[in-house]
Amino acid sequence: MAQALTSPIAMRKTGDQRILWRCFGYLRPYWRLAATTYTATLCITALSLITPQLMRWVVDHGIREQNVRLLAWSVAGLLVVTLIKGVLTFYEGRGTEVISQGVAYNLRNAIHQKLASLSFAYHDQTETGQLLSRAVQDVERIRFLTGRALLRLAGSIILSIGTAIVLITMNPTLALLSMAILPFLAYRAYSYGKQLRPVSLAIQQALAVLTTQLEQNLRGARVVKAFAQEAHENEYFDAENNRWFDLSARSVWLQAINAPLLDLIANAGAVLIIWYGGLLVIRHQLTLGELVAFTTYLGQLVQPIRRLGTIIPAMAMAASAGERIFEILDAPSEVRDAPDAYPLPPVSGHVHFEKVSFAYFGRHQVLREINIDAQPGQIIALLGATGSGKSSIINLIPRFYDPTTGAITIDGHDLRKVTLNSLRDQIGIVLQETTLFAATIRENIAFGRPDATDAEVQAAAQAAQAHDFIQGMPDGYATHVGERGATLSGGQKQRVAIARALLKDPKILLLDDATASVDTETERQIQMALARLMQGRTSFVIAQRLSTVRMANQILVLEKGRIAAKGTHQQLLNTSELYAQIYNGQLKRD
Repeated sequence: MAQALTSPIAMRKTGDQRILWRCFGYLRPYWRLAATTYTATLCITALSLITPQLMRWVVDHGIREQNVRLLAWSVAGLLVVTLIKGVLTFYEGRGTEVISQGVAYNLRNAIHQKLASLSFAYHDQTETGQLLSRAVQDVERIRFLTGRALLRLAGSIILSIGTAIVLITMNPTLALLSMAILPFLAYRAYSYGKQLRPVSLAIQQALAVLTTQLEQNLRGARVVKAFAQEAHENEYFDAENNRWFDLSARSVWLQAINAPLLDLIANAGAVLIIWYGGLLVIRHQLTLGELVAFTTYLGQLVQPIRRLGTIIPAMAMAASAGERIFEILDAPSEVRDAPDAYPLPPVSGHVHFEKVSFAYFGRHQVLREINIDAQPGQIIALLGATGSGKSSIINLIPRFYDPTTGAITIDGHDLRKVTLNSLRDQIGIVLQETTLFAATIRENIAFGRPDATDAEVQAAAQAAQAHDFIQGMPDGYATHVGERGATLSGGQKQRVAIARALLKDPKILLLDDATASVDTETERQIQMALARLMQGRTSFVIAQRLSTVRMANQILVLEKGRIAAKGTHQQLLNTSELYAQIYNGQLKRD
């Protein structure tokens, strides 16, 4: 399990600006709330510009002239302004949080819907941990960007412009002196963001690797313990964790350097203003109140630039996160509905393969020139060694993959011309790897038909020989199964999966090693039920037992991706040496 867990999803070099604009596009559904929130920001900025003038008035006309009444009214005015700012700040913060959480909600939905629509080929190449990291951690980065980071950026720009105008109006010379530090602050903030961008991307990638490793170890916990590899897996996880720690330490180191430098530049500007402004007060060219106001304005002017120390890193991290998220959202699905796809009408089950070849990822050839003609209601048994192409044939019928060449039709309808949902609605499947969800047994059986009645669910379970063991469980059909059905035995999981397929009452039934995990007696009972339930359905079965091939209308013997022989059991015994070898060496006797 310890392996290089690098992301298989290619990272394209897309401009940060383009990525950020795309992230901001998710604000459109919330434009009314955004308009209200940013109006509150404008009002807060206006009050911030008024406050220093009130302070100047207090100093020059209240304190300096020792006017107690005016001092009291001025202080009351300051309190009122502060109270109004507090109320507006509350609504600003609340609105921003609602907007950003809405963006995160929409992004996660978009990612989930995209992952659900992508073909098996995409998931075959993509690590689950990578996807989890992007759906959780990276979306959170975008949430912060479209929330507080964007609000602070907008507020900072407005406040900076307003403050600069007021300063120039009050004293142009002092204003120019105070603004002399701004280029240094801006350069420092820009340099910090440029350094942090690649580090941030590396941190997110390292976190995705950690998530993948943890997910694989949790999923394969029994294998790890069975092979006594806990120490080895811990060592590998520790190495990856240490890499993430080093990158995070690098990020913290950059922040630790940046913050004092910004403070140093800002404080140097404040010292200059106090020195020069103090001289102007002594020369009676500036009042003490104006100096206090000027110093307050300078703090307001420096503060937005210093905020860039948090905004630019947030934007850098969001650009990295957006790049990773949009790699998923932009990923093309190899299997998708054609623009003119139409719903597949109810079928009788005539499945036809015409010169079908298939290669995984366009490279690994597994099927060559396959021709099959399955008439409605026929049972098609697939035999062959591991890797001969049996499961690939099963996977092509519901369009989990598309053929490389050739065509597959059902009742004359080319599968690539009908909608995926209408196709799969008429197919019942029991996959080779049984997958159950962490839910009740009833919910697992009714997964394909959530509206099924209890009687229908129980009938399907009885047909799959699952009803008796379900009734013997603590809560019957309401019994919760563990993740991936871990609390059920292999045979029990298989029977629940068979019941799930049968509940759909499909015209086409695909059984991929459907009875491979049950004992002989249970398998016999299931075979009896399947023999009855296969009537009227076209069934493709990967055969493991003699009883399966005996009931088949056609047996297809596969060898290295080709059909080496086809016919009934008796015909093949007389004509196919390969079938005779499989019959004598591989098929299980009932």
